[in-house]
Amino acid sequence: MDERHRVIIVGCGFGGLSAAQRLKDVDAGVTLIDRRNHHLFQPLLYQVAMSVLSTADIAWPIRHLFKDRKNIRTILGEVVGVDTQRREVDLASGATLGYDTLVLATGSTHAYFGHDEWAVHAPGLKTLEDATTIRRRILLAFEQAELDPDPDRRRALLTFTIIGGGPTGVELAGTIAELARETLRGEFSRFSVDEVRVVLVEAAPRILSGFSEKMAGYAERKLESLGVEVWKGQPVSECGPKGVTVGEKMLESRTLVWAAGVEASPAAKWISAPADKAGRVEVEPDLSVPGHPEIFVIGDTASVSMPNGDPVPGLAPAAKQQGTFVGDLLRARLTGGTEPERFVYHHRGSLATVGERDAVVEMGWFKLKGRLAWLLWGVAHIYFLIGTRSRFTVALSWFWTYLFSRRSARLITQRDALSGKPPEGEETRAVDEAPPGAQVSEVTR
Repeated sequence: MDERHRVIIVGCGFGGLSAAQRLKDVDAGVTLIDRRNHHLFQPLLYQVAMSVLSTADIAWPIRHLFKDRKNIRTILGEVVGVDTQRREVDLASGATLGYDTLVLATGSTHAYFGHDEWAVHAPGLKTLEDATTIRRRILLAFEQAELDPDPDRRRALLTFTIIGGGPTGVELAGTIAELARETLRGEFSRFSVDEVRVVLVEAAPRILSGFSEKMAGYAERKLESLGVEVWKGQPVSECGPKGVTVGEKMLESRTLVWAAGVEASPAAKWISAPADKAGRVEVEPDLSVPGHPEIFVIGDTASVSMPNGDPVPGLAPAAKQQGTFVGDLLRARLTGGTEPERFVYHHRGSLATVGERDAVVEMGWFKLKGRLAWLLWGVAHIYFLIGTRSRFTVALSWFWTYLFSRRSARLITQRDALSGKPPEGEETRAVDEAPPGAQVSEVTR
């Protein structure tokens, strides 16, 4: 039996990946557990949904990332519980794994504010499956509009509604508008792409609440110049197969996308830990669980406050910083070094695109908008991608789209294409375009 210190990291998102990377060459047995076999670069997930990038551009097999790390074991499995007394992790397969130190980096999922039934009609965007589902629905809406002779049904098919005015909602709304009016122009004969209607719904008084009012106002004006309707100040009260109700107003729309909120994974219930309203574990300053110094919670699963009392935002840089902190703490603990006492979040800035050629950037006092901001946004995202091939193919795809408004991953691959959903009881695959020799991610739904 392996008598080394046993570290289990559940979840290989930004936080889990960063923690594992910091444990290089440490005399410990590290086990990574994830429900999927790939690490996903979520900030660019909406570009898969919008046919700009393929899945292989933003996802990498976890085993490949750690193939040269002999102290790391990777397991494809789903954690369903934790026994804190016996220090064991329970898997859905029935297997149990013992740990000495446990790191929970299980992320978050969509929050429908008590209306989980809306998920069928308004999918969110967290996984590759979500992205390919949304892409299929959007592209099929155009195909069905080409076939439908009824002008009212066609109008509903050509109305796309994004619920939530944060960065994801703004990026989706702007990109759908440009997809319709630039990429698809001239490809359909029964309707004009000028008939396409894109509506962004935000319950708060303004969009992009994490940005300054000036930058949020610029983004809203830019969206409107692209043809996006921005509805503010009224919450969604109903989502259904025919559309969405905002306040008391019914909007007929066959394609809805949810970008309004998230809730944490059930990790707090697994370990019976105190949690906030969103289900995030309320951790100690060193990101450990109260009463359990051997358990750490990071990323979207953790409720962490900054020195001024504001919550640490649920962003990829925050998760990376937390993963790095915990990895360094464990390294110090296992090697006899000095353990850091408190996690301190360093906010590097906020970025959001508005369409394919515009963005807003805020980094402290430094604020930038327009095409220069878009270039900075692009450089920042390419820098954080994994591997030269991904950086090259993403940059090439953006350059191609920027010059010619063409998208390389605009394929509908599901068999039951006209219905917009897979046949009852059958498995379907969403396989994207990828450069020759690339590792293509096949997602079985």
